[in-house]
Amino acid sequence: MKTTCQILLVVLFFVFGNNSFAQKNKNTNLVYVDSKGVMRYTKNKVEASFFGVNYTVPFAYGYRSHLSLNVDPEKAIDADVYHMSRLGFNAFRVHVWDVEISDSLGNLLENEHLRLFDYLIKKLKEKQIKILITPIAFWGNGYPEKDVKTNGFSSVYGKRNAVVLDAAIKAQENYLQQFFRHINPYTKLAYKDDPDVIATEINNEPQHSGTKNKVTAYINRLTTAVKSTGWNKPVFYNISESPTYADAIVKANVDGHSFQWYPTGLVAGHEQKGNYLPHVDRYTIPFNDTIPAFINRAKMVYEFDAADIMQSNMYPAMARSFRTAGFQWATQFAYDPMATAYANTEYQTHYLNLVYTPSKAISLMIAAKAFHSVPRYKTYSSFPSDTLFEVFRVSYKNNLSEMNSDEEFYYSNPTTTTPKNINALKNIAGVGTSAVVQYEGLGAYFIDKVEEGAWRLEIMPDALFIHDAFEKASLKKEVTRVFWQENLMKLNLPGISHGCRVIPVNEGNNFQPVMTDSGFFVRPGVYLLLAAGKPVAKTIISKEYYAPVSVPMEPVLVHQTLKEVTADKNFFIHAVVAGIGPSGHVSIELRNSHNQWKTLAFKRNGNEYSVAVPADFVKPGLINYRIFVKKENEIYTFPGGYIGDPYKWDHFQTDNWEVIVSNTETPVVLFDAVTDRNKVVILNPDWRKHSIEYTTTDQPKELAIRAMANQPVAGRSMGFQFYFGDKIKGRSGDLSMFSKLAMKARSVNNQPVKMKLTLITKDAQSFAVDVNLDSTFSEHEIAIKDLQPSSFLLLPRPYPGFLPLNFAYQLNKLFQIDTIEKLEISFEEQTSNKHLGIEVSTVWLKK
Repeated sequence: MKTTCQILLVVLFFVFGNNSFAQKNKNTNLVYVDSKGVMRYTKNKVEASFFGVNYTVPFAYGYRSHLSLNVDPEKAIDADVYHMSRLGFNAFRVHVWDVEISDSLGNLLENEHLRLFDYLIKKLKEKQIKILITPIAFWGNGYPEKDVKTNGFSSVYGKRNAVVLDAAIKAQENYLQQFFRHINPYTKLAYKDDPDVIATEINNEPQHSGTKNKVTAYINRLTTAVKSTGWNKPVFYNISESPTYADAIVKANVDGHSFQWYPTGLVAGHEQKGNYLPHVDRYTIPFNDTIPAFINRAKMVYEFDAADIMQSNMYPAMARSFRTAGFQWATQFAYDPMATAYANTEYQTHYLNLVYTPSKAISLMIAAKAFHSVPRYKTYSSFPSDTLFEVFRVSYKNNLSEMNSDEEFYYSNPTTTTPKNINALKNIAGVGTSAVVQYEGLGAYFIDKVEEGAWRLEIMPDALFIHDAFEKASLKKEVTRVFWQENLMKLNLPGISHGCRVIPVNEGNNFQPVMTDSGFFVRPGVYLLLAAGKPVAKTIISKEYYAPVSVPMEPVLVHQTLKEVTADKNFFIHAVVAGIGPSGHVSIELRNSHNQWKTLAFKRNGNEYSVAVPADFVKPGLINYRIFVKKENEIYTFPGGYIGDPYKWDHFQTDNWEVIVSNTETPVVLFDAVTDRNKVVILNPDWRKHSIEYTTTDQPKELAIRAMANQPVAGRSMGFQFYFGDKIKGRSGDLSMFSKLAMKARSVNNQPVKMKLTLITKDAQSFAVDVNLDSTFSEHEIAIKDLQPSSFLLLPRPYPGFLPLNFAYQLNKLFQIDTIEKLEISFEEQTSNKHLGIEVSTVWLKK
């Protein structure tokens, strides 16, 4: 029997010893959330910030796709994590597919998926990338394929039942306890004890139902299960997926809340074009004003992306808006594995990879810099003033993200900006040509100063987009082709401009560039740049390099034809050609409908080619043409890429491009429901009760888009937008000649409708006019001068749904018709009219 003294010592140990141990353990955590809801570094109390990506190779389709291509998932992880670190990311998040690592009772399964996840964590730690784990996804493991049936609790109960049924909640509690106690065989640490696993978000996009008290109780039960393992790091819970339960969610015992941002919607099925910077002007959180306790919660963005957009100007603007809203963590969804990025099958609506989308990757690199440097809650003026902030710039006109500080100069596409201090530069990254790098290639490059007179140069292969990456995807369909080419590079850096040596250093790189007055030709790889007289032996740099294997490929030509041009005016035809080497030759054969033909040679600028079609050849009617690409002794004819002499008697292929040649007074069609229906962006506030469809009109071969509000709600808008910038590009010089806007339209069901017609310019100014429609399908004519400044709809509708739907700004500019690129047609629902609707077939400009 213990003495009183012994009992007292035991009590003292548990009271003071355990507290001391807990405090010591807490102090080993990288971050904590203070009483004001600020995530701070434990060591020095400084505000923390984390920016990076989601990535999924250990699980689901990410795993299966690599096996189907005979790619070792570990080697894939090595390459992808290196690229993440190369882009400067310090954050990783993923929703773990619990269906693949659990049974119906929530027992953790030690299998290949979990092992690969552990391996991924090990590699992330090596690159100083911090980890936030969302251990419950609720998802099946199929997308984009069918789900593979498993015995995991999420498969058994489903997403909605998982948050309400007691048996499902017990399985989740069991799973969370085992998950956070699991020992990673590579690190020898449990997730709860790993200092680089800094936080958790309990589950992914929960969809709550039932009473609010039960929602709070559910969150608290799972939080208790996590903390019972000894976890004392920040716990986050999603608030944006079920915003009507926000007050119940904030009552739970968590440290912060998670949000997502898809400002351009999801799964358009094609590339979205136009100026989308207004969509990312601001991230508005409604709970700041409605739930006082929310203000003292940490805020993170678990997923974000400018989906279906190839432009490289969106990410830094999103990072700026995140910081203004108070976020301290943001992870893009999702980084494409290098092995499958050629096809963009991982998630059709997202596309991001350093090798295959170099400009977007550099843009996200710049966004990371912005996220870490922009002060939390700092506000900026609205678009377009906020396109310049701190040392950052985004430009729709130049398709550009840019960072320009004393020591860093980054640009996502060619730029004419002068570096702030060229003599102080230490880090450069970009795509294309700038004041410090002239480069003809199509891939990204990094130039980092190692020491005085020594720089590390890393060059990715050329990437050429050959199909719309956001259309239906397949591993059998290549959307981006990578080329290993010798491209000319010329540097303008202190000590490196002239007479430097270029030494290959990565494994297997035997290409030895030769410096000349015009620069040097270089292939993908890592090189050491040494100033004249600088010893090689004294400079040590990383030799790590990953890129797709170089294989011989046939020439590729990418060309977007003009839809229509103006008679008696010359116009240019542009193409990007890769895979023909410096001795290749490109020419064009043109035939017009006046039985004239002409052959012209393209002018070359790196991989870009252009040719001017002379005005005397541009006669009203049609011009048909094909392009010949000569590589060594072979001729390739495009479209089609057919090999052989195009004039040989048995060359039977007749593929060609064509462009319509119109007179200056010919009306310019902005929208035609027949030809443009597949790329209309729709606003339908109630898909269950409303409808948007296509119907025939009173004319043959004519369609109209019909928008029907079958149960209208006062104040809601319904309508659509269409980007016509590419469609009218060849007639842009004629636009100022037109004084009228015409539209063929009518109302439906004998209900008069006041319709709003809006034209949106390239700099996102909008001008509108109201048109009163009756049931007669007729032409409505509007004077251009009657268009007045107005707001426009942010379409596709931003997600979450509590974000603003309308945008407007004015710079006191008059309407400039030659800057238009998008059309919007909308109407406001009225409860007094049931089955309210409109039909629109065509919109055009006329004199």
